[in-house]
Amino acid sequence: MPSSAAVDSPWFRRFNPADAAPARIVIFPHAGGSASYYLDHANALAPYADVLAVQYPGRQNRFAEAPIDSVPGLAEQVYRELRGWADRPMTFFGHSMGAAVAFETARCFARDGLAGPERLFVSAGRAPSLPRDTSVHRLSDDALLAEIVRLGGTDERILTIPALKELVLPSLRADYTAIETYRCAPDATVSQPITALAGEGDANATVEQVAQWERHTTGGFELRVFPGGHFYVADQVEGVVKELTAHLRG
Repeated sequence: MPSSAAVDSPWFRRFNPADAAPARIVIFPHAGGSASYYLDHANALAPYADVLAVQYPGRQNRFAEAPIDSVPGLAEQVYRELRGWADRPMTFFGHSMGAAVAFETARCFARDGLAGPERLFVSAGRAPSLPRDTSVHRLSDDALLAEIVRLGGTDERILTIPALKELVLPSLRADYTAIETYRCAPDATVSQPITALAGEGDANATVEQVAQWERHTTGGFELRVFPGGHFYVADQVEGVVKELTAHLRG
């Protein structure tokens, strides 16, 4: 069992605690995302694993905390909190920015000689060593919000509610700063197998860009392509869960 300090950590939401489950799945949200976005995935996975959905600071129950604008900075903090949950095998699932945070968190475990996750599932995120030539984090407030609505991961009503805009903008800008300034060496690898998931119509992280995650593992690689765009995960919950549970059963 995890320590009481780990259970009380604000970094993780457990929507369906499964203390008797043989494994844990850790979900790393996208830029601007929160743990609750993955509630359906967590509910579907609950019979098979204890699911920890990462809650980055600066959103929902952590609105009062300053957001972190660095992928390595986020990963280091998640790693420190996650060590208290390492009492059973773990699997990481990261979507978009979350794929990079999951990768760097796994590298933190390896750096300190700890086992870390058994496998990484990286979703809708281009390979970490690929150049990032976007600067969404430098846009005006309205343009930044319009961009995330365009990608499909956010309700467009956010653009019409001033109080809500004020709440989400700091964490959103920090997240985009984190992923757009993230740099990774071409030879950076993890020893765990990587399964990369892509939306066939995703222009933000194309199938070809996602496929290049193969360069960043020494433990084997698989690629799965789903119908949909950057947020295919919202429409393909059953398919994503099937991939995760197949790994757990294996």
